[in-house]
Amino acid sequence: MKTLKLLNYAADAWYEAPEGSLAEVPSAITGETVALTGSQGLDFRAMLDHARRVGGPALRAMTFHERAWMLKDLANAVMARKEELYELNYETGATRTDGWIDIEGGAGTLYSFSSKGRRELPNSRVLVDGAMEPLSKGGTFVGQHVFTPLHGVAVHINAFNFPVWGMLEKLAPTLLAGVPAIVKPASATGYLAEAAFRVMIEAGVLPPGALQLVMGGVGDLFDHLTLQDVVSFTGSAQTAMKLQSHPVIARESVRFIAERDSLNASILGPDAGPGTPEFDLFVKEVAREMTVKAGQKCTAIRRAFAPAEHIDAVEEALRARLAQVRIGDPREEGVTMGALASQAQVNGVRAAVAELAKSARIVAALGERCGP
Repeated sequence: MKTLKLLNYAADAWYEAPEGSLAEVPSAITGETVALTGSQGLDFRAMLDHARRVGGPALRAMTFHERAWMLKDLANAVMARKEELYELNYETGATRTDGWIDIEGGAGTLYSFSSKGRRELPNSRVLVDGAMEPLSKGGTFVGQHVFTPLHGVAVHINAFNFPVWGMLEKLAPTLLAGVPAIVKPASATGYLAEAAFRVMIEAGVLPPGALQLVMGGVGDLFDHLTLQDVVSFTGSAQTAMKLQSHPVIARESVRFIAERDSLNASILGPDAGPGTPEFDLFVKEVAREMTVKAGQKCTAIRRAFAPAEHIDAVEEALRARLAQVRIGDPREEGVTMGALASQAQVNGVRAAVAELAKSARIVAALGERCGP
């Protein structure tokens, strides 16, 4: 495929970074350059200002129901052009099934929030929380909670593994709440996020200033945040700590939300021995967690525990099941697992396996059969 030049979207206009500042993004399958990306030259202060002055008021002028219908229109737009997204999805190393979770799952999240917004929220611009509460004996002093949108910007810094769903799961509640957003996808798979973002812009249903896109670094964006802004980060604990410790986050009391790493396990009980339905389910799900999205998902297990008396049977069953996995280009018929999303991920996994091998026995080694 041709090399894509990924554009930023600032102040309701597409912007291409200078030629010399663009970084190459390789295909997870071939290693060839699939996209060029960069954010040099963006005025991040102006982007935040545009969102606050233009996007925020435009969204707040809409009712919850109007914003909910907008989410449905965005979901319809993604679904109408999903095949374009599936084609790019393959370059990230994901199979069609993996992409279904990401692309159609992302649209499904928009549909869900649209439905909940129309069913559970009033067709108004404010949300009244509970009844009046008397605060004085004579009833001359009462109080009531009323929720209104923040007068700031939601900055979304997203992970590489689900470039569409990860973006849309954050945008759905943000837009429904009437807050404009600046989206920064992970560079390794950012070309898929940019394509989905472009679909939403071209749908023509978003008010001006509601959404902006940064393809590359965030520059000095954090320097201009205020207490009305929100930062929502998904990624490693190390990066989350670095961002959260930014002096402006503390000084301005910026709301900071972090979805960081995961540590999940699957445990086989001592009574679930070979031949039981529970044993078969355990083996099936452990293998699935290792191979769906090549294990690159926050719900994937990192450890599988089994009683000592069942260890040999579990190893044998897992080895047999993993032998059925076909790794390769996700476009090819019969391929059930693609490549890791980037060379950095490959290097990280190899380093982790090398460390584990010092004290553990390698049962199966599938990863050597795919990737650039």
